[in-house]
Amino acid sequence: MASSSPDAPCSCDCFVAVPPASAVPAVIFAKNSDRPRDEVQEVVFIPAGTHTPGSRLQCTYIEVEQVWKTHAVILSRPSWLWGAEMGANEHGVCIGNEAVWTKEPVGEGEALLGMDLLRLALERSGTAKEAVHVIAGLLERYGQGGSCREEPVPFCYHNTFLLADRTEAWVLETAGRLWAAQQIQGGARNISNQLSIGTDISAEHPELRSHAKAQGWWTGQGAFDFAEVFSLTQQPVRMEAAKARFRAGCELLQQRQAGSITAEVMMGILRDKESGICMDSGGFRTTASMVSVLPQDPTKPCVHFLTATPDPSRSVFKPFIFGVGVSQAPQVLSPTFGAQDPVRILPRFQSQVDRRHLLYRGHQAALQLMEDEQVTLGALLRAGRRLDCCGQEQGRQLWRKQQDLEREGLEALRRLLTGEQAPPLQGLGSLFQAFVEKECQVYA
Repeated sequence: MASSSPDAPCSCDCFVAVPPASAVPAVIFAKNSDRPRDEVQEVVFIPAGTHTPGSRLQCTYIEVEQVWKTHAVILSRPSWLWGAEMGANEHGVCIGNEAVWTKEPVGEGEALLGMDLLRLALERSGTAKEAVHVIAGLLERYGQGGSCREEPVPFCYHNTFLLADRTEAWVLETAGRLWAAQQIQGGARNISNQLSIGTDISAEHPELRSHAKAQGWWTGQGAFDFAEVFSLTQQPVRMEAAKARFRAGCELLQQRQAGSITAEVMMGILRDKESGICMDSGGFRTTASMVSVLPQDPTKPCVHFLTATPDPSRSVFKPFIFGVGVSQAPQVLSPTFGAQDPVRILPRFQSQVDRRHLLYRGHQAALQLMEDEQVTLGALLRAGRRLDCCGQEQGRQLWRKQQDLEREGLEALRRLLTGEQAPPLQGLGSLFQAFVEKECQVYA
């Protein structure tokens, strides 16, 4: 299989701040998921479970062996597939993935998607380091491959991952079944759609260097630079765009790296449209976003903010905490189609179904109002007319209500981290549901 359009715009950006870069004693993780423009992303809670030894697990395209115990996870995922673009588990492990193209050809045939690998690692890992090894093991056994877009023409890629927990973070970059990993012990780091691990390799596939040497990509002399050796010599347009976003992300982190990176700062970076990090380009846009705060103090809960809606500059980051009583929020769950789903019928993706969930529908109507308002304001400013001439006040009111709701969630985070509010065990699990309901009321 090959990409349907070698230069098609496609992107994602992941960020992490590890003390002393973060303003609080916590690891802060963030990701924008940039996907086909009309794709719906849902937020799914999967409880912990135990499974029959030897049982099989159906992922997006293939089955794998199930493990006897899986952890509870919260996932932000394209609603047509099994895996996820980003998510977290009950132990404070967070993972985001990125598409990448290297000298290693994209394998033909269906295997595990990078998004499947992400979910499997969250369900099976207690730390970020353990998640690196889970993904590496699954790659070795099953490989990666299959279309990553809900369209008849296949769109395929390999993956890089940013993994974090309460104490550390890792970058894992793959090329087929090969991989290299880098531990991030302090400071800030970002990844985009390109290889970024150079000579600072903390762990690697045992045949990584011998394979590169056999292919004539590395002489075997001098330092081994993974990105230099495995990156494409002739970069397609999409990779050049990723370079620009990667540099912009580095600069935005460096501006705040002296111990001042907060959840709000990460949200601001994800909303940055000038850099392209908040994407709206042709057939692709930022379809969902996530920011997680992972306190080093194990007595304090990890807080995960998810949008479940497109365009973070016009969305609400809503807090989720693993706690007593946590359950699925139905308003952010897409409808299912069983055996009649176009992803299940061969050949795949020959038709389209409506996957919009309740919050997505309400947000899209509000988003249109806010975008119309923005256009109207811009036209008035260019014409030198007074702002109060604008007749679309409703869009501004919606945006103010979104801001108020997000500030409420951030204030709850602040109280939890500072100890001003002891975590009420009965209330934490229903926090995300409560915020989703409030946002739906805003759009009603």
